[in-house]
Amino acid sequence: MCGIVGYVGNKRCVDLLVEGLRKLEYRGYDSAGVAIIDGGTIAIRKSQGKIDRLAKLISEEPVSGHCGIGHTRWATHGRPSDVNAHPHRSGSVVVVHNGIVENHRTLKEKMQARGRKFTSETDTEVIAHLLDECVSDGLSLEMAVRRTVAQLQGSYAFLAVSETEPGTIAGARLNCPMAVGIGEAGETYFASDLPPMLAHTREVLFLEDGEIVVADASGSRLTDFSGTPHVRAPQHIDWSPVMAEKGGFRHFMLKEIHEQPRAILDTLAGRMLPESGEVFFETLPLSAEQLASLKKVIIIACGTSWHAALVGKFMIEGLVRIPVEVDLGSEYRYRDPVVEPGTLCIAISQSGETADTLAGMREAKARGAVTVSICNVVSSTIAREADGVVYTHAGPEIGVASTKAFTTQLVALYLLALNLAQARRALTPSQISDHLMELSELAPRIEGVLKHEAAIARIAKKYKDATDFLYLGRGISWPIALEGALKLKEISYIHAEGYAAGEMKHGPIALIDERMPVLVLCSQGESYEKTLSNLEEARTRGGRIIAVGTQGDSELLEKAEDTILLPPVGRMSRPILEVVPLQLLAYHMAVLKGTDVDQPRNLAKSVTVE
Repeated sequence: MCGIVGYVGNKRCVDLLVEGLRKLEYRGYDSAGVAIIDGGTIAIRKSQGKIDRLAKLISEEPVSGHCGIGHTRWATHGRPSDVNAHPHRSGSVVVVHNGIVENHRTLKEKMQARGRKFTSETDTEVIAHLLDECVSDGLSLEMAVRRTVAQLQGSYAFLAVSETEPGTIAGARLNCPMAVGIGEAGETYFASDLPPMLAHTREVLFLEDGEIVVADASGSRLTDFSGTPHVRAPQHIDWSPVMAEKGGFRHFMLKEIHEQPRAILDTLAGRMLPESGEVFFETLPLSAEQLASLKKVIIIACGTSWHAALVGKFMIEGLVRIPVEVDLGSEYRYRDPVVEPGTLCIAISQSGETADTLAGMREAKARGAVTVSICNVVSSTIAREADGVVYTHAGPEIGVASTKAFTTQLVALYLLALNLAQARRALTPSQISDHLMELSELAPRIEGVLKHEAAIARIAKKYKDATDFLYLGRGISWPIALEGALKLKEISYIHAEGYAAGEMKHGPIALIDERMPVLVLCSQGESYEKTLSNLEEARTRGGRIIAVGTQGDSELLEKAEDTILLPPVGRMSRPILEVVPLQLLAYHMAVLKGTDVDQPRNLAKSVTVE
């Protein structure tokens, strides 16, 4: 998503900042800007659009100085515009910020009551005003940061400069990345990712959650939020610039698999209050009364997003008790669909440009449906044309085979289902609170699954020479069987099929022999015993069983040749957790087969033709 850069030292920093922002372009953005301390005052140059537009603006209105900060923004709060672009100023203070300030409305209302004037639609401006209030009271920039973070809720990494302390940059981190590069003779570089600084220094400090950094001509220092100094040696980074873009991972796909805990937190941020059982979306078109009167939901999607839609059907019907139809975008408008009054159409697309999904959404809208899109790309066509949009905030996904976009779609669907249940009073606040607590625990649980990557890689090595694979699942896990099979064939070119486990005996069982690996999603839950029986059917035909189950399931360990055991979770969270080992399995199979993991043959990231 957004990118941050900063520099303090003896070089002309505007060139360093623009160069650094260009090296973060792969993250995706809709606007860019810099703030330079020039002769004791702060000069800001920012604009909507690409960095070339910012560079042109700087050439027309030059700025110089040796201390500054820069930013590429991917819109979350507020549409893409010059005004909403970072940096943001309040009085003598200027800020750039990644993340989401969840309590920005409350803070803004309090400051407006104190006479503060806001000019943008962003949550970031709240940070600038909080800092300026402290600086105006005579506090140092470091102390202002300390006072400010004590009032912020959410996830953030930010840098600030002030005209009261020219030559100083201060910042903080909580649940968003920030790196500090140690240069020569008091030089300090800042970036939200490594590529901007590797041409200048390889000595890097990675800020930890709850840390503040302050840098000036004497160098940099770290403290915790209470002011206690933190002293540690920088790490030496050997990565090439290309490796840095990939975060040190071999492929973008693997990086994006490992980014899923962070991406899920970004999807949840600012949209729920677990303690009170509240879910809210600023960008949905319907009032609570309209949501309460809905009669039917249609979900339209293609490919991986269609698998997310199938999971969404289980979520919405199970939590809201309203009928849901799921259609392939490529088929929907050709079947002369019936759209009754009170129909909500949800269109799901990672890129927001999928031609078939867009055509289906337009058809539903023309027939009277209210439309909402679930999308990862701000201001994409589907996002613009829908009546409302739920952005997943997964960040740019470079690998063609979708991973983090899929899991964040599932999280967005889960939240949307809870929002509908809230409006229709299908669940009590206490029940919604339980679901939100479950959602809030997903990120650390996925972190735990990722720690078992080496074991999954060993399973991949064992089955790499298979020519066919069968994936089985029941209930809400059935779409994950489809997704697991799709991932394997997309990137390894191994033929794979996903089936509802109960359908195996109606045909696919004829394929099973001692050469056929059968992956069974067999987590403990409502369909466990039935799925276990299906596993036994495959096993007795000689199938080589790989089981994905629940920790502590000794019976599954006895029945499967290989097992991947996951922590126990609720029914609606289960598919989000189950898909992660299937992504890793497909990835490692593809690496062993020597395929182009990030750009598999014949596939495109955004399918913009029908």
